[in-house]
Amino acid sequence: MTKRLIKNSKLTNRQINKLIEYFALEVSANKAAKVLNINRHTAERVYTLIRINLAIECERHSPFGGEVEIDESYFGGFRKGNRGRGAAGKVPVFGLLKHKGKVYTKVVNDVSSKTLRKIIRTKIIPESVVYSDGFRSYDGLVPDGFKHYRVKHEKTFVEKNRSHINGIENFWGYAKTKMRRYYGIDRKHFCLYLKEMEFRFNH
Repeated sequence: MTKRLIKNSKLTNRQINKLIEYFALEVSANKAAKVLNINRHTAERVYTLIRINLAIECERHSPFGGEVEIDESYFGGFRKGNRGRGAAGKVPVFGLLKHKGKVYTKVVNDVSSKTLRKIIRTKIIPESVVYSDGFRSYDGLVPDGFKHYRVKHEKTFVEKNRSHINGIENFWGYAKTKMRRYYGIDRKHFCLYLKEMEFRFNH
Protein backbone atom coordinates (compact mmCIF):
# COMPACT_ATOMS: atom_id res chain seq x y z
CA MET A 1 0.00 0.00 0.00
CA THR A 2 1.36 3.44 -0.90
CA LYS A 3 0.11 7.00 -0.80
CA ARG A 4 -1.60 6.61 -4.16
CA LEU A 5 -4.07 4.23 -2.51
CA ILE A 6 -5.13 6.85 0.01
CA LYS A 7 -6.77 9.65 -1.91
CA ASN A 8 -6.50 13.22 -0.65
CA SER A 9 -4.15 12.13 2.12
CA LYS A 10 -1.51 14.46 3.51
CA LEU A 11 0.37 11.54 5.00
CA THR A 12 3.88 10.86 3.83
CA ASN A 13 4.84 7.43 2.55
CA ARG A 14 6.89 6.98 5.71
CA GLN A 15 3.86 7.67 7.91
CA ILE A 16 1.74 5.26 5.88
CA ASN A 17 4.39 2.56 6.11
CA LYS A 18 4.66 3.09 9.88
CA LEU A 19 0.88 2.78 10.20
CA ILE A 20 1.01 -0.52 8.31
CA GLU A 21 3.80 -1.66 10.64
CA TYR A 22 1.83 -0.66 13.74
CA PHE A 23 -1.26 -2.42 12.40
CA ALA A 24 0.75 -5.61 11.90
CA LEU A 25 2.02 -5.31 15.48
CA GLU A 26 -1.58 -4.85 16.70
CA VAL A 27 -0.97 -1.33 17.97
CA SER A 28 -4.28 0.54 18.22
CA ALA A 29 -5.03 3.29 15.72
CA ASN A 30 -5.36 5.76 18.59
CA LYS A 31 -1.91 4.94 19.96
CA ALA A 32 -0.36 4.90 16.48
CA ALA A 33 -1.81 8.35 15.81
CA LYS A 34 -0.26 9.73 19.00
CA VAL A 35 3.17 8.26 18.21
CA LEU A 36 3.12 9.65 14.66
CA ASN A 37 1.50 12.93 15.72
CA ILE A 38 -1.37 12.61 13.25
CA ASN A 39 -5.14 12.82 13.52
CA ARG A 40 -6.76 9.77 15.10
CA HIS A 41 -9.42 9.60 12.38
CA THR A 42 -6.71 9.56 9.72
CA ALA A 43 -5.06 6.59 11.40
CA GLU A 44 -8.41 4.82 11.68
CA ARG A 45 -9.04 5.45 8.00
CA VAL A 46 -5.74 3.82 7.04
CA TYR A 47 -6.45 0.87 9.35
CA THR A 48 -9.84 0.45 7.67
CA LEU A 49 -8.21 0.43 4.23
CA ILE A 50 -5.78 -2.23 5.43
CA ARG A 51 -8.67 -4.36 6.69
CA ILE A 52 -10.49 -3.97 3.37
CA ASN A 53 -7.42 -5.25 1.53
CA LEU A 54 -7.07 -8.17 3.95
CA ALA A 55 -10.74 -9.05 3.43
CA ILE A 56 -10.25 -9.06 -0.34
CA GLU A 57 -7.23 -11.34 0.05
CA CYS A 58 -9.18 -13.73 2.31
CA GLU A 59 -11.92 -14.07 -0.31
CA ARG A 60 -9.36 -15.35 -2.81
CA HIS A 61 -9.09 -18.69 -1.03
CA SER A 62 -9.40 -21.62 -3.40
CA PRO A 63 -12.16 -24.12 -2.56
CA PHE A 64 -11.26 -26.30 0.42
CA GLY A 65 -10.81 -30.04 -0.01
CA GLY A 66 -9.81 -33.10 1.97
CA GLU A 67 -11.04 -33.01 5.58
CA VAL A 68 -12.93 -29.84 6.49
CA GLU A 69 -14.49 -28.79 9.80
CA ILE A 70 -17.57 -26.56 9.73
CA ASP A 71 -19.30 -24.68 12.51
CA GLU A 72 -21.22 -21.51 13.27
CA SER A 73 -20.75 -19.06 16.11
CA TYR A 74 -22.13 -15.79 17.45
CA PHE A 75 -20.26 -12.57 18.08
CA GLY A 76 -21.15 -9.31 19.76
CA GLY A 77 -24.00 -8.21 21.98
CA PHE A 78 -25.52 -10.47 24.57
CA ARG A 79 -29.03 -10.22 25.90
CA LYS A 80 -29.70 -11.97 29.19
CA GLY A 81 -32.15 -14.81 28.90
CA ASN A 82 -31.41 -15.67 25.27
CA ARG A 83 -29.52 -18.86 24.75
CA GLY A 84 -28.59 -21.13 21.91
CA ARG A 85 -28.36 -20.49 18.22
CA GLY A 86 -29.83 -17.19 17.11
CA ALA A 87 -29.52 -15.37 20.45
CA ALA A 88 -30.74 -11.79 20.09
CA GLY A 89 -28.21 -9.03 19.64
CA LYS A 90 -25.46 -11.24 18.26
CA VAL A 91 -23.94 -11.52 14.79
CA PRO A 92 -24.07 -15.03 13.29
CA VAL A 93 -20.88 -16.19 11.59
CA PHE A 94 -20.26 -19.37 9.63
CA GLY A 95 -16.79 -20.84 9.40
CA LEU A 96 -14.92 -23.72 7.86
CA LEU A 97 -11.41 -24.94 8.45
CA LYS A 98 -9.34 -27.37 6.44
CA HIS A 99 -7.85 -29.96 8.80
CA LYS A 100 -4.48 -28.57 9.93
CA GLY A 101 -4.94 -25.77 7.39
CA LYS A 102 -6.57 -22.37 6.90
CA VAL A 103 -9.88 -21.02 8.12
CA TYR A 104 -12.57 -19.19 6.12
CA THR A 105 -15.37 -17.15 7.69
CA LYS A 106 -18.49 -15.40 6.50
CA VAL A 107 -21.00 -13.19 8.30
CA VAL A 108 -24.48 -14.52 7.54
CA ASN A 109 -28.01 -13.21 7.98
CA ASP A 110 -29.16 -16.51 9.43
CA VAL A 111 -27.95 -20.04 10.03
CA SER A 112 -30.63 -21.80 8.02
CA SER A 113 -29.81 -24.91 6.02
CA LYS A 114 -30.31 -22.99 2.77
CA THR A 115 -27.82 -20.29 3.77
CA LEU A 116 -25.09 -22.55 5.16
CA ARG A 117 -25.29 -25.27 2.53
CA LYS A 118 -24.95 -22.68 -0.23
CA ILE A 119 -21.64 -21.52 1.27
CA ILE A 120 -20.50 -25.11 1.76
CA ARG A 121 -21.22 -25.99 -1.86
CA THR A 122 -19.30 -22.91 -2.99
CA LYS A 123 -16.28 -23.26 -0.74
CA ILE A 124 -15.78 -27.02 -0.35
CA ILE A 125 -14.85 -29.41 -3.16
CA PRO A 126 -17.39 -32.23 -3.73
CA GLU A 127 -16.44 -35.60 -2.24
CA SER A 128 -14.57 -33.86 0.59
CA VAL A 129 -15.00 -35.15 4.14
CA VAL A 130 -16.98 -32.66 6.21
CA TYR A 131 -17.16 -32.73 10.02
CA SER A 132 -19.84 -30.84 11.94
CA ASP A 133 -21.81 -30.99 15.14
CA GLY A 134 -25.42 -32.16 15.18
CA PHE A 135 -27.01 -28.87 14.09
CA ARG A 136 -29.99 -29.59 11.80
CA SER A 137 -28.95 -27.01 9.22
CA TYR A 138 -26.18 -29.41 8.21
CA ASP A 139 -28.68 -32.08 7.19
CA GLY A 140 -28.48 -32.77 3.47
CA LEU A 141 -24.73 -32.58 2.96
CA VAL A 142 -24.54 -36.18 1.78
CA PRO A 143 -27.06 -35.58 -1.06
CA ASP A 144 -25.04 -32.42 -1.82
CA GLY A 145 -22.08 -34.67 -2.62
CA PHE A 146 -20.04 -34.64 0.59
CA LYS A 147 -18.98 -37.31 3.05
CA HIS A 148 -20.49 -36.01 6.26
CA TYR A 149 -19.64 -37.02 9.81
CA ARG A 150 -21.14 -35.54 12.97
CA VAL A 151 -19.39 -34.89 16.26
CA LYS A 152 -21.29 -36.17 19.27
CA HIS A 153 -20.13 -33.85 22.01
CA GLU A 154 -21.93 -35.65 24.80
CA LYS A 155 -20.00 -38.83 24.06
CA THR A 156 -16.82 -37.04 22.91
CA PHE A 157 -16.51 -39.03 19.74
CA VAL A 158 -17.44 -38.87 16.11
CA GLU A 159 -18.08 -41.41 13.47
CA LYS A 160 -14.94 -42.54 11.66
CA ASN A 161 -12.96 -42.18 14.92
CA ARG A 162 -12.63 -38.40 14.66
CA SER A 163 -13.02 -36.99 18.16
CA HIS A 164 -13.56 -33.27 17.67
CA ILE A 165 -13.99 -30.15 15.56
CA ASN A 166 -11.48 -28.36 17.76
CA GLY A 167 -9.79 -26.60 14.87
CA ILE A 168 -12.67 -24.30 13.99
CA GLU A 169 -13.67 -23.98 17.65
CA ASN A 170 -10.14 -22.88 18.49
CA PHE A 171 -10.46 -20.16 15.86
CA TRP A 172 -13.70 -18.88 17.42
CA GLY A 173 -11.92 -18.56 20.76
CA TYR A 174 -8.93 -16.87 19.16
CA ALA A 175 -11.06 -14.34 17.25
CA LYS A 176 -13.32 -13.46 20.18
CA THR A 177 -10.37 -12.96 22.52
CA LYS A 178 -8.60 -10.68 20.04
CA MET A 179 -11.73 -8.67 19.25
CA ARG A 180 -12.52 -7.95 22.90
CA ARG A 181 -9.62 -5.50 22.89
CA TYR A 182 -11.63 -3.11 20.73
CA TYR A 183 -14.30 -2.53 23.39
CA GLY A 184 -17.16 -2.57 20.94
CA ILE A 185 -17.07 -2.75 17.17
CA ASP A 186 -19.48 -0.94 14.87
CA ARG A 187 -21.71 -3.63 13.41
CA LYS A 188 -21.28 -2.30 9.86
CA HIS A 189 -17.50 -2.77 10.16
CA PHE A 190 -17.65 -6.08 12.02
CA CYS A 191 -16.98 -8.19 8.91
CA LEU A 192 -13.70 -6.31 8.33
CA TYR A 193 -12.48 -7.04 11.85
CA LEU A 194 -13.52 -10.66 11.44
CA LYS A 195 -11.53 -10.95 8.21
CA GLU A 196 -8.55 -9.37 9.98
CA MET A 197 -8.74 -12.17 12.57
CA GLU A 198 -9.05 -14.73 9.78
CA PHE A 199 -5.97 -13.37 8.03
CA ARG A 200 -3.89 -13.25 11.23
CA PHE A 201 -4.91 -16.80 12.15
CA ASN A 202 -3.97 -18.10 8.70
CA HIS A 203 -0.61 -16.35 8.62
